[in-house]
Order: sequence, then structure tokens, then C-alpha cells
Amino acid sequence: MASAEVASHPLDTTRILDAEGNIRPRLLTELLDRSVAEYPGRVCVDFLGREWTYGEIGDLVDRVATGLQASGFAPGDRFALCLPNTPYSVIMYFAVLRAGGIVVNLNPLYSESEVEFLVTNSGAKMIAVPDLELIHGKVAEAWGKADDDGNVALEKIVLCPMADVLPFLKSVGLRTVKRSALAKKRSGVSYLDYRDLAGHKPSPTPVERDPHDVAVLQYTGGTTGRPKGAMLTHANLAANSAQMLLHVGEMRDQQERTLGVLPLFHVFALTCVMNFGVDTAAELVLLPRFEMDEVLKTIKRKPPTQMFGVPTIYNALGSLPDDKVPDMSAVRTSCSGGAPLPLEVRMQFEKRTGSPVSEGYGLTEASPIITSNPLLGRTPVKENSAGPAFPHTVIELRDEDGELVEGIGPDHRGEICARGPQVMKGYWNRPGATKDTFFGDALRTGDIGYLDEDGYLFIVDRIKDLILCSGYNVYPRMIEDAAYEHPAVKEAVAIGIPDAYRGEAPKLFIALHEGEELDAGTLDAFLKMRLSPIEMPDAYEFRDELPKTLVGKLEKKALVAEEKARREAAAAGDTDA
Repeated sequence: MASAEVASHPLDTTRILDAEGNIRPRLLTELLDRSVAEYPGRVCVDFLGREWTYGEIGDLVDRVATGLQASGFAPGDRFALCLPNTPYSVIMYFAVLRAGGIVVNLNPLYSESEVEFLVTNSGAKMIAVPDLELIHGKVAEAWGKADDDGNVALEKIVLCPMADVLPFLKSVGLRTVKRSALAKKRSGVSYLDYRDLAGHKPSPTPVERDPHDVAVLQYTGGTTGRPKGAMLTHANLAANSAQMLLHVGEMRDQQERTLGVLPLFHVFALTCVMNFGVDTAAELVLLPRFEMDEVLKTIKRKPPTQMFGVPTIYNALGSLPDDKVPDMSAVRTSCSGGAPLPLEVRMQFEKRTGSPVSEGYGLTEASPIITSNPLLGRTPVKENSAGPAFPHTVIELRDEDGELVEGIGPDHRGEICARGPQVMKGYWNRPGATKDTFFGDALRTGDIGYLDEDGYLFIVDRIKDLILCSGYNVYPRMIEDAAYEHPAVKEAVAIGIPDAYRGEAPKLFIALHEGEELDAGTLDAFLKMRLSPIEMPDAYEFRDELPKTLVGKLEKKALVAEEKARREAAAAGDTDA
């Protein structure tokens, strides 16, 4: 049934707002408890075809929380999750919170050194990993390692058996044909088996918790230096889910179904897929990674009613051949975040699928959403805008001295700052960095933007991504957006490279749609009609694909690092000569 045919009713705000109309601080476990109590028979998780109801997930959460407590896990302890999207991601997340712990999210594809740093920096007492050697091996290497002060972190590694959550045939295949991929326990390392944790009675000892306690340490990649752990409280994360409810403004008389292909260890999916999904008792259709054939099969098998993705996902789906474009008629809206959504990508996706896309904007330190365009096809959705402030959020523009920028329009740009209940408590053990990222109680985003007469935010670029050409600010996004206007261009990233005369000059990396041809001269002529002379790229590089993060965002940092290494190597070669 198409979403337009489903009846809806006004949102009941009594559970998310207090008597004064402010967002009520909630524990994240309240979100799960309500859905388990009211909809125990609804499907909570679908993983590659296997289903778990809210009642079953609630029972497992309580069992695992009891097991954790019996294993010595105490309130305030940190527990790292190094998991791809699986039922374990949901169960372990809420079980740790039920036991009064703090979740530390780790990307399973991190290198050994990255895993070691995050484990030791957070002081994680335990960590959950799938029983796959590819991931387990990196975590086991962190065993016994200490932080800069000599404090040893990990005490237990919790192995989560993948065969236990896979559909029957896939489970048999993993146990037999692919058994060599399974983790091999190492001597001297202390393990807990998930099965043992889940074997306890569902009776965790009640823990006194405050909504303003830290719930998640969400590490930010940053553009320089080591990652910082944003301390997101229960109230922060629950508030962003409540703000999403207020932004939608209604509840439909059917269960929503969310395509969960964004990794849950990323803050965008953590809020929009897991927390918001559980808050609304939606069905979470989880996929461990974005693999096009599996995504298309899943959309056909379980048509989503809501979708959250990064621009590269919408680009990939919108670029499919006509006979491969999925039926998205059940999707009432698609939301894009994590990176700027090029207008051409949005228009192509909407034209090919018929599903409207609403672009939002946020950052890890704000749980993450601070602005969003209207949903459900409401107008106006403004081109190239990140939308107005999210409910109960204040957006401000400030200059480098922290003073408010008055006025509207492109000539009144400033650093985007935000205030609201979703803003983090600060950085874990980084008081100096915390102080630097706030103007008073206003969170600094590091992005430059302006507001129009309707309060819609337009993002110009990141402060640290600015290219300084002959003393002028050149914004990479302006170059990238111009490149996307060429029909042959699939992906575009602009960076600054050293220039003896101008200090820096733009270089543009390009990937083309399959079957398209384009050379530097033709593209240069195309851009000259759209960019000022100071913005014109000094160099072009065409590639089959551009590097991306696991979330699917184009990874500018990787290109900057490659370019730097290439130039250093060339300089060394000249010196040797």
C-alpha cells in the first residue's frame, strides 16, 4: 500500500514534552520500554530475513544486562561496540544502557591502531565483537594495552556468534564452508560468550540513572589530530529523537519500516534508525553493509516506509539503469544527512524513484541533527538548503570573535552555532577542546553559512576546508556543486594544493557515470561559465571511484593525504637527484 493511503493522527506530545512545553529529559531505555509494553508483537528487527519482535528484543536486553552485571560490569563503566549492523547492535546497546553503562561506538573497519586508541582513550572495560576473525583479530591486539597514563582498559571481549542470528542456510554456510572466517580465541585473553550473557534470567538489578548522565561516547574523526569522544547524554540523544517526532508532526496508523543500511555505530544512524526507530516502534530492516544487489532485494522483500541515507547512497540508487530502479512507492519521505546533498543528485533520485528527499544538517556533537527541511512533501523545500532549525533548536551565526552576525543573505556569513537540548556535554577528558568548541553555551560547528529571510540555513563550506587563493576565500563546495551540474559527473571533490604564486589553488577530483566520457579541457570550459576565475581548478584528476568512508561519505581527507604524500615523494626525488 502506498504511504499516501494510510491514515494518520496528530502526534501525542505528552510523553516527550513537559508541562511548560519543553522537551522532557528521558532515559534511552524508556524508548525501548514503551515500545515493548505497547507493541510486544511488532517486528523490531529484520536481519537478512530473520525477525525478532519487540517483546523478544526486550527480553534479550534484560537477559544480557543481567549477565553483564553478574560479570562485574558496573554503572559508569564503558562498553565498546565494534559491530556491523546486526541484532546484536540493538541488544547490546540497550543492555549496556540498562546496566547503567556508557556505550563506546567503534567502526569495525578501523585499523588496529585506531581500535587501540579508542579502547584505551575511553577506558572501555568490555567490548563486543562478532565472532569473525577479521574484526576480532584487531580487537584482540588491543588487549592489555594502556593509555598515555598507563591505565589498562579491556577486561573482557564478548564474542557474538554470527551464525546464531543468520537465516538458516546462511548460518549453515558460515559454520561449514566459511568456518575459516570465524574468530580464534587467543590464549591470555579473557572472553565472555554472548550466549552465556543471554542465558541469564531477564531480571537486571535496577540502577539509579539520571537522563543527564553520559550514555554514549561518540568519537569524531575530525580533520586533524586524534579523535575526540563527544559525551552524549541520555537526554541529548532522546531529545533528538523527540525533535524528529515533532518535526514529522504526526503518527500514522501503521508500523513504519526503516531501511537500516547506514551503520548504527555512526551517529546519524544511531539517532534516526535506532533511537527514533525504537521510539516509534518501527521495524528496523538491518543490513551489515551497503551492497547494491542486497539492498535492492531487501527493498523488494520489505518495502521501507522511511529511509535515511548519505548522498552517495541516493546517488547510487538514482544512477541505476531503468530496469534496476527499485519501487519506492511506500516511502513517504527520504532523509539525507552526513554530507551536503548536491542538487543534481537529489533531483535525479526524486525523478527516478518518485520519493522526495529532505536534506538535514548536523554534527556528532549535537546528537546529530540541528536543521532539516520539511518532511512529507511539505513546502517549501529550498534548493541547496539544509532547512530551518530543528524544533527547540536555536541557530546562530558568529564571527571569529564569537560576536553574533546580524542580517540575512550570502553577504552575512558566519560560523554556524547551535543551542538546544541535543548539544553534547563536552569531550571526554578534553576540557580544553570542550572550551574551544563553544561560544558560551552555543556549539561551534566549524561550518560557514548564512540564513535567508525564512530562517533556512545555507551552508557554504567548512572553515578548515577553505582554499586560500591570493588572500581570497575559495569554497570547495561551490566548485563541487558546479561540477555536479555536468551530466557526466558522478562524484566531485575539490581540495587545495600548494601554489607558488597564489599560496593555494583548487584541484578537482572527478568520477564519471558509467559509460560517460569527459576530459579536463571540456570540463574546464564548462566550469568557466559557472565559476569566477579565482575559483577555477588549477588541476583535474579523473578516477573510476573516489574514496569514501564506511558510511558512504566522500572522504576528502584521504585525497588531501594522498596529494600531500605524492608531493613529498616528488620533492624527495628531486632532492635525491
